[in-house]
Formats: sequence, structure tokens, C-alpha cells
Amino acid sequence: MSYRFEPARFAELPGWQHDDPTAVIEAMRRCHQHVSTAKPYRTGSLGISVDDLLPAFSASRQQVGSGENARAFFEAHFVPFRIVPETGSGFVTAFYEPEIDVRAEADETYRYPLYRRPDDLVDVHDGNRPEGMDPYFAFGLSEGGRISEYPDRQAIEQGHLAGRGLEIAYAKSKVEVFFVHVQGAARLRFPDGSRRRVTYSAKTGHYFSAVGKLLIERGKIDAATVSMMSIRDWLEAHPEEVDEVLWHNRSFIFFREADVEDERLGPIAAAKVSLEPNRSLAVDRLIHTFGVPFFIASESLTRLDDGKPFQRLMLALDTGSAIVGPARGDIFTGSGFEAGERAGAVRNAADFYVFVPKAAAARYGHG
Repeated sequence: MSYRFEPARFAELPGWQHDDPTAVIEAMRRCHQHVSTAKPYRTGSLGISVDDLLPAFSASRQQVGSGENARAFFEAHFVPFRIVPETGSGFVTAFYEPEIDVRAEADETYRYPLYRRPDDLVDVHDGNRPEGMDPYFAFGLSEGGRISEYPDRQAIEQGHLAGRGLEIAYAKSKVEVFFVHVQGAARLRFPDGSRRRVTYSAKTGHYFSAVGKLLIERGKIDAATVSMMSIRDWLEAHPEEVDEVLWHNRSFIFFREADVEDERLGPIAAAKVSLEPNRSLAVDRLIHTFGVPFFIASESLTRLDDGKPFQRLMLALDTGSAIVGPARGDIFTGSGFEAGERAGAVRNAADFYVFVPKAAAARYGHG
């Protein structure tokens, strides 16, 4: 996808003077801690590297104050550039962390499992990819020294992994489990009051296929009012069609367990740090680098900010199969039912401004 990259001024960012990006600085501190102790984030094709970000990351550890001081921090360390797609506009959706009731053992009601990563699922890369395998596949099945396509959602739900002890917990609804897969994480509530978190570990490698799009094409739901909740409601109302519709999305997600260490924060995301609610953005990882700030402005998106247009600084901390393109983002709204209600209907045009570290801005035509 082609796009223009235009230098901008902070005064041109709609709503910038009213935003308080303090929470973004807090998230940057977590990024700095991660890259200081582990390998740096992969540089996207846009070319902003962790080395470019390090001065701001380091300075974030000393930054205090909020509001005006927080804005001054970003003005001191970054130059905004607007991303202008050659066709169309930027586009945002939203995601959240579901919270569901589960059981440790299956029974007649709770019988739909969340699975750990199986040991025969291997990472596929240029060094081991079989000739003819779709380059999209990042995971595959390893059998007898050979790598092939892993069984898909239908095969797994029909018993491919049964009896291997991979079940983390059991939910009471196949639809509920499916939406945990779509979101990539969940908080699990057990009968004794304890809670655990599951986060993304791996996937079968198949393409993600949106069931909402399928239902629209079949005339089952209205494209003008489609949302996560309307899709869920339709599936719950048509149990006899659930398998056929869900199996249309061959992709299947595996999870790992984690503690809920901070009730306020979301799960550990692809950037290996906890998501900051309402300030974290999933982006196209092939183009963008984790830890880069983005200012998102959308006149039509009013459901996330008390009826006002969404105008907020975000930090790139996650990615997703459906997040493709330079001006495409997925906003993390938080955990639980209310966060899901806010996220469910977000499908809005938006302007994207990426914050380029000052030392790197000259590479992009500034100064």
C-alpha cells in the first residue's frame, strides 16, 4: 500500500493541546525496561529503530508531571508526520480483554477448552520452510522431520488435540472461546474466586477470515450496524449454524498462562509489555516498530471519549492479522464487559500521525 509521509507541527494536531499523554510515557518506561534486558524490537519498513527511540525511552524514566509537562516531553523528543494513504483514509477498530467464567475440569456445561501451544507446532521461517508452502505461514506441523500445514480450527474442534493434556481451562460457550481467540487474551474467573490470565502464545498459521464479513455477505446481519456484539448475538441465536460459520475462520489461537499482576493494566502484548488501556495501539508490524507513538484523530469516533471526537496519543504495543497498512490501528480499550461494549462498534476513519524521534527526522525530509 502506497502512502505519503508529510511533516506536521504539533499545533496542527487536532486536540493535541487538550490531551494528557502521561500514560504513554509510563508505557514507554516499560518498553525501555524490556529492550534494556532483551533483544530490541524488530524495525519495521518505515525505518524507525529502537536505537532511534532510545533517547526518548531513557528520558521517560525521569519524566514527571502530567498534562502540559507530558506534552512538552513529546515535543522535545519527536517530530510528528502525517501518514496519508494514496487511496482512502486511515482506519481504526478496537479490541479488549474479555473476562469469562471457566472451570479447571470439563463438565456437561463447561466443555469448550482454551489450549496451550502443542509441542508439534513449530515456527516456520526461511531456513525451514518447505518448497511451495505459502510464505504467510509462520507456524506449521512438525512430523517425522517434515513440516507441513497445521490442522485448522475445524480439525482441532473435532478432536485433533484431544487427550494431550493441553487444556488450560474450559468455558461454557464455543462462541465465547472464539471471541477470546479474536481478542488474543482473556481474564479467567474460577469458582473459588481466583483469576488467571491467558495471553497469545502461537497460532496454527492459517489466514484470519472475518466471520462478520461472511455474515454480511450472506445477508445475515446489516453492514451498516455490524459490531462485535451484533455478531455475537447472531451466533448465540443460531446455535445450529455456529460450527459452519466459525470454521470459516481456519486460524486457531494457542495461549499461555500468566498472573493478573496489575488490575489496571491489560495483558502482555506483542511488544512484551503490559498494554496501557486506552493508550495502546496494535499496528502493522511489518511497517511500524513497537514503542513508536502515534497521534490518532477521528471526528466520527466519539464512543471512546464521552461523545467527543477521539484525539489521543497512543503507543504501538501490539499487532494482529487483520491490522494491515500504514494507517491502520486497533485501539485497546481495557478489560472486562464495559471495555468490550466500547470496543465492539469501533470502525472509524481516522488521521494517523506518527512521532519520529528528532535525531531520525531528517531521514524523512524534516529540517
